[in-house]
Order: sequence, then C-alpha cells, then structure tokens
Amino acid sequence: MTGTVLFDPLLPWPVLIALAVLVTGGVLLALMRGLNGWALRGMAGLVILAALTGPAFQQEERAPLTDIVILAKDESASQRLADRPVQTDAAVTALTAALSAREGTEIRQVTVPDGKEDAGTRLMTALSDALAEEPRARVAGLIALTDGQVHDADLPLDLPAPLHVLLTGRETDWDRRLLVQNAPAFAIIGEPVTLTLRIEDSGAAPTESGLAPLDISVDGATPQRFNVRIGEDVTLPITLPHGGRNVIQFTVPEADGELTDRNNTALIQINGIRDRLRVLLVSGEPHAGGRTWRNLLKSDSSVDLVHFTILRPPEKQDGVPVGELSLIAFPTRELFLEKIDDFDLIIFDRYKRRGILPALYLDNVARYVREGGAVLIAAGPDFAGADSLYRSPLGSVIPAQPSARVLEEAYLPVVSDIGQRHPVTTGLPAAGDWGRWLRQIDVDASSGAVVMEGVDERPLLILDRVEEGRVALLASDHAWLWNRGYEGGGPQLELLRRLAHWMMKEPELEEETLTATATGQSMRIVRRTLFDEVPPLTITGPDGAVTTLDLEEAGPGQFATLFDGPEIGLYRLENGDQNSVIGLGPAAPREFEATIATAAIIGDRVAATRGGILRLEDGTPRIRMVREGRPAAGRGWIGLTPRGAYETQDLRQTALLPPWLVLLLAASFITAAWLREGRR
Repeated sequence: MTGTVLFDPLLPWPVLIALAVLVTGGVLLALMRGLNGWALRGMAGLVILAALTGPAFQQEERAPLTDIVILAKDESASQRLADRPVQTDAAVTALTAALSAREGTEIRQVTVPDGKEDAGTRLMTALSDALAEEPRARVAGLIALTDGQVHDADLPLDLPAPLHVLLTGRETDWDRRLLVQNAPAFAIIGEPVTLTLRIEDSGAAPTESGLAPLDISVDGATPQRFNVRIGEDVTLPITLPHGGRNVIQFTVPEADGELTDRNNTALIQINGIRDRLRVLLVSGEPHAGGRTWRNLLKSDSSVDLVHFTILRPPEKQDGVPVGELSLIAFPTRELFLEKIDDFDLIIFDRYKRRGILPALYLDNVARYVREGGAVLIAAGPDFAGADSLYRSPLGSVIPAQPSARVLEEAYLPVVSDIGQRHPVTTGLPAAGDWGRWLRQIDVDASSGAVVMEGVDERPLLILDRVEEGRVALLASDHAWLWNRGYEGGGPQLELLRRLAHWMMKEPELEEETLTATATGQSMRIVRRTLFDEVPPLTITGPDGAVTTLDLEEAGPGQFATLFDGPEIGLYRLENGDQNSVIGLGPAAPREFEATIATAAIIGDRVAATRGGILRLEDGTPRIRMVREGRPAAGRGWIGLTPRGAYETQDLRQTALLPPWLVLLLAASFITAAWLREGRR
C-alpha cells in the first residue's frame, strides 16, 4: 500500500495565487499598523487558502505485474539453410527455460515467416505487430534469433526496451550467387538481346576459385555449358528461337561447401515478338473484294506488304505499244525464287494460271510451304476451272480438290463443330447475326480441319498443316460482303486477321497448345485442343516431384486447372503430345539474394537501444537485469530492463481539510485575533 497527497483546487491556480497575494498584503498591513493579532489573521487566511486547494490523501493497494520479453524467431527461407534451424531451436529452448526460471517474467514468442510476394524477412514488422498487442510499460526486452538478413530494417519503430540480435550461421559460411541484369520483357525474334550475367562469391569463399561453370537452357532443352569468370560482368547475346514466351534458365552447379544452390539458378521469361511481318499478296483479276485483303494488311503497321496484281494478262492484245504503258515489270523471279523465304505469308487472291508464274515458281512455293512457310488461297470461280492453282505444282499442298462446280446461291456461313474449338473461329459472333454470301466453290476436303461450312454443309474454310508449313483455303470470294454491311455484315476483319496470324504461327492462335500463366506461386494452366477430351496433366517441379492433375473444360476447345507451386523454380508441364515450361517466382528470390549471416543491416537499430549482437555458434548468452539507460549487453550476456509495472487494485481518498475543520480553524483564528486586539 502506498500513500500520496493530491490537490484538487476549487478555483483556478491563478485565482488562488491572487488570493494568496491579497492575504499576504493584509497581514503585512496589519503588522505595519501594530496590530498584535496579525499572526492569527494570517493563520486564518492560510487555512482558507489551503482548503481552496482541495488537499486529499490518496491510498493505493498495488499488485506488481510481470515483465514481458518478446522472443522473435526468424523462420524465413534463408533461416532454413545448413544447421540454422538446429541452432535456432536450441537457442529458443535455452532462452525459454532461462526466462521462465526468472520470477515475474513472461515470454511472448513471435514467428517471422517469409514475406508475401517475395517481400523478404519482415522482422521489424513482426516486432511492431507484437508491441501493438502488449503494454509498452511492461516490455523489458526484445530478443531476435535471425541471420541478420532483414528487409525492413528501415521501418520507423520506437522500441521501449533493449533489442538483442542472436545471429545464426557460422563465420566459415560462404555462398555463390548468380545475377542476371537488364533482362527485357520483350525481344524481337531473330535479333540478339543482350543480358548481363555475374557470378559472385560471398562470405569465407575459397580464394583459389577463378572460373565457374554456367549452364544455359531454353524452354527446358538440354543445357549448354560455358566457363565464366567469378566476380566479373559477362555480356551474353541471346537470340529468341520462337514467338510467345521463351523461358531461359541459367544455372551454376553447386560447389563443394557452398551454403546453398537456391540462388545459383535464374529464370528469365522473355516474350518473343516479330519486328515486321512480311506478306506477299498475289491478286488475279481485279474484283470487288480485292481491296479487302490490302486494307486489312495495310492497317497493321507491323506488316510489310508486297502486292502483286495482274492488270495486263499475256492474252490481252489491244495494240498498245509496251513502251507507252505505265505499268512496270514485276520482279517475279526475284520474289518467287530468290526472296520467297523472306516472306512470312503468301496470299493468292482469285489467282489462276496464266503463264505469268511458271510451274517452276509454283513448285518453289510448294517447297516454301513444306519448309515452314504459309500460303492462303482465297478461291474464286477460276479455282474450279482448268487454270486452277490446284492443277499446278502448288496443288500438292492444297487441302481440298475442286469439283468444277461454282454454287451461285445465297447461303449463311456457319462455324463447324470443330471450328467451335479452333482459335481462328471460336468466339466469333453468333451465326444468326451474320449476312449471307452469294457464291461458293464446291470442294472436297482431303486433309486439314474444316472450320467453316457453307451451302449444304460443304467446306468453306479449311486449315491444314503441311509438314513444317501451313495452308488455308477459303472457298469463296465473297467475304467482302461482310465488310460492305450486306444484310448486316459480319466479323470479316476479325476472321481474316485471325486467319492471317494463324498462318504466321502466332502462339495465341495455336490450336494444340499447353500454356501456363503464373501469379506469384500460383499458375493457371490451359490446354487448347480440337479434341473433346484430354489426358491428365503431369507437372514436374524443380525438385523432381511429379504431380498429376485432371483438366476441366473451361470453354470450347479449352481445358484448364489451377496449381499452387510449393517452391520457386522451373516447372515442366506435359499433356499428351504437348509440353511446356514455366518459371514460378522471381528471377532471383529476395530471400536468397544474400545468405551470409551479418550484423551490418540491423546493427544501428540495436545500438540505438543499447542492445547487443551475439553469434549463437559461441553459445546461448546469459541473461542479466540492468537499469534503464545502462549498456544492456556484453561478452556472453544480454540484459533486460525491469519495468516495475503494477496494477492498482484499490484506491481510497481522504480529504485533509474537510469543510467543518476549515470552518472551525478559520473561525477560531479570527475570533482569537479579535479578542486579542480588543483587549489592547
């Protein structure tokens, strides 16, 4: 029990001071006039002034409260290296036992996990959250068991007690790390992109190491090995092999005695894009839809278009001298023999054999397709005649044979069953919203996929793969009616755009693909196919663990699933004959950017609280009690500051000058002064 005198003035203190001055002046005046009751007058005034201050005697019954020690255990990824978990667990056990043996001490244990979204170790954030739940006046100390690799050390935090850091790891630890710098998100196919690589050794690394092996793998293929000098920047030019996502993996094999190989691998994902798409458009007779293809291709700034139009066929004899014609001689030999492989797509729009392109040229076009080129044929009535391209060397790669019939009747183009699953035609507006076409060439499909049908379900649009190349046949020359808005029009530009880009092997329009999109540690896997069902998906993780998942139908021709990767690294996906790779996590996880235990990062925060930094390999430190403001750490020991906190259980207040006592004393002194001065 403790006692304290309190004051609760009935008037503001300035008023009380003024009254005190007034009383003092009256007493002095009485003294100067020789009144012998001046002292009694002063005592009466003093009693009244004291009563106005409201004095009271307060008695408290207090119960002492325990001191709180916050024990933070770092369980981030870098803390799971080597024997750090064993060191940490042993120190936690020893500290818990030592603190529990001290009377009046409580322990609050805090776990520091990996930060979300590769945020690293958030030790100061964890301490801030723990302090927010405890009375600051009871916190006697904070002890953190960590490797010192803290990524929020600059977080502003007012610590009420000494902070001690017990470092895990050993002074002999060393580690090798691979860094990849200035990796772009996009690169042009066929042009080299420059990456900067660096291999660094940290800690007590062997001094004799000068070169380190480096393995480079693209899309999970067999890696190529190079020897790279340690500690120097290496400039590496890389050419992307294909469009879409390219996953490049750089790996440095684990060295003997190295702390971890988790930072020896870097995954770079670069999207390959074409700089320019080179298209050769060969038009036959001018017709109403001839400008449709030209407008489509010229509207795309990434397309380089060469348009070859036959305006004066050889059989035209009008007597005009050749020297007076404004037409120019087209370089057919250069285009169809020497430069044909430079084109990404060749379009024949209502073209028929007229002797302008010899059979040798067309045979070279067929060879171009087989070796990876693309040809699109927009057929007109001439395709059904004797001069049809089908009856040329190019016919060997055309997926349908004309029956010599030209159907001149109105019909509604519809997407076939397989077309509902093909990326070229899936998702187009409903067929009921389309306008009709007025002509179709009757053909018999011999290969490929019929994605659109016309009159009496006859093939209208056929897509086919010929060895390494692709061929598309549109058995009508009336697609331009949609562009003119005939009977409401239709998705002509979208259809032709998709068709052209499928021909040029854009990854987004592949009909048989297996792709994955990563978000953090989760990936969404999509299998696109023309079949009604797909086999189970096989996922091989970075550690070789195999997971099998069933894919669920997500739309026409699409099957999908979600998968949470348990760790950062390269995952291999396999579904039937389709394979893919994807990298989860950043190119260099933050937890493994630096793995050597250090006191440099958090040293200033510890010094500000007069705490200490000790290594656990020297043993668990002893615990002492120190006064606030004194150094709280030394060789082999750390200190806690006793807080002396208490809880008030009972509170009583007694007035020192109750009103009856004030009245009695004041009246007595005034009466005594009057009597004394009256006798005189």
